[in-house]
Amino acid sequence: MPGTDDHIIGAIPSTQVPRYAGKGTFARIADIAEVTDYDIAILGVPFDGGTSYRPGARFGPLGVRQAARALRPGYHVELGVAPLQEVQIVDAGDVAVTPYDIAEACTQIQDRVSEIVGDGRRRVVSIGGDHTIALPNLRALHAVHGPIALVHFDAHLDTWDTYFGAPVTHGTIFRRAFEEGLLVEDHSIHIGIRGPIYDRMDLNDDARMGFRIIRAGDLDVMGIEAAVDVIRRRVGDAPVYLSVDIDVLDPAFAPGTGTPESGGLTARELLRMLRALTGIGIVGADVVEVAPAYDHAEITSLAAATVVYDLLGLMVATPGA
Repeated sequence: MPGTDDHIIGAIPSTQVPRYAGKGTFARIADIAEVTDYDIAILGVPFDGGTSYRPGARFGPLGVRQAARALRPGYHVELGVAPLQEVQIVDAGDVAVTPYDIAEACTQIQDRVSEIVGDGRRRVVSIGGDHTIALPNLRALHAVHGPIALVHFDAHLDTWDTYFGAPVTHGTIFRRAFEEGLLVEDHSIHIGIRGPIYDRMDLNDDARMGFRIIRAGDLDVMGIEAAVDVIRRRVGDAPVYLSVDIDVLDPAFAPGTGTPESGGLTARELLRMLRALTGIGIVGADVVEVAPAYDHAEITSLAAATVVYDLLGLMVATPGA
């Protein structure tokens, strides 16, 4: 296993170095340059050129890494794993991404993710950035895994066609993914959708593209366990990309985001759902739309950092996905 012949696996112990000191990587884990091999990489993608309302998610990776200092990344009680001790997880730093050209930014992101995952043995968790970054991630992962099932936690569908004539934005990426053949037909699902939409046809288009929707309000009726069962049956044994837009949470739990919508999930509901998804074949993931300028007391950044840690736990609990 990578890293087992030295001290690199794991984070700096907070009993030796206070959590507010030391290196600035996620949870103070090893930088990618410190190891010769790794299993999972955390990648910052500071791009928000595709956002349609409040900008600022370009500072998300910085904010989430800072909030991750509060974590105690030892043993994950609910998942029964110690992800940072069991496999080599590294912080791959940030993609050097242009803020001026969406197409060029997507190429830069895709190239970097391709470098990280290699032949597909390694996995990646991207910290955004706005949701635009999911499209180049999917392109890179599709190149090695083939069509992928999308598990998408969000307040919004993100399957619209264009914004102001722009085909790739944070609200259009999953339509582009469908059109490019990146997704397994009829295996993808949105969870947490709520709020008004532009037109009733938006729902028809989404269904035509093979998505299923669990609205935030549906959880009040069906419950968490039933929703998790739907997700599991939906993705089956396909490779999975798990995308978490932090605005799936109600603004009470994630005020620091670009397009907040009232009536969302609680942090406990989201974490409970994620922690019940052990066994699905996650090949890549993201946590996006954290905009620290609208946050206070690191509420949103801490929620996102916890989700990233849970995603790592899910990946470790399901080796060889």
